[in-house]
Amino acid sequence: MKILLIEDDAPIRQVIKLGIEESDHYTVETAADGVSGLNMATEGSYAAIILDLMLPGMDGWKICEELRARRINTPILMLTARDTVPDRVRGFDTGADDYLTKPFDFDELLARIRALIRRDRAFKGRILRVAHLEIDTKTRQVFVHGEEIGLTQREYTLLEALAANEGRVLTREAIQYRVWNNDDSTSNTVDVYIGLLRKKIDTDNNARLIHTVHGIGYMLKRPEQKE
Repeated sequence: MKILLIEDDAPIRQVIKLGIEESDHYTVETAADGVSGLNMATEGSYAAIILDLMLPGMDGWKICEELRARRINTPILMLTARDTVPDRVRGFDTGADDYLTKPFDFDELLARIRALIRRDRAFKGRILRVAHLEIDTKTRQVFVHGEEIGLTQREYTLLEALAANEGRVLTREAIQYRVWNNDDSTSNTVDVYIGLLRKKIDTDNNARLIHTVHGIGYMLKRPEQKE
């Protein structure tokens, strides 16, 4: 199992690489600048990525945005000296899964990496069930009342996002980012795709799963759940 470390500070890079390899026995590959880091993350297969923010060539925020735009969902831990709330918010908004500030406790870094890898494995291999809806996230198959239905890639990505956040509202802006990465989409585009999904998922008006939260966005919830 491999981890990618993108860090321009050579001493820190070496300490993290050796510490992870000795403690958890992962193989750690490294990049010292943003451009080579992005190329490695795009072309290789990694269980997790540890990403510094202030990098030569391309900063960590841009790398994260590029990876998510390319539908590369490898868990990303941002490891940086930038410790303000706006920095952390920006990190999560660009697609990071976790954020740890320097200086850090090495045992905490290891624990966070293990948690990200466990979470990613669980998600990729799990079945999402909401009432009469079943989604196999590994094969990307969708069943309604036991019958498989066909979805486009965008429809599937939208439905999976809603199901993974069952009972919680996703704003139109959040949906635009998750499904379209803010490209070629408008609030109306989201509404159109919700309508397409409803025709395939909510064939029984008495057991609707997709609900509009007016002025905010959409949520997927079981018919028995209250608003």
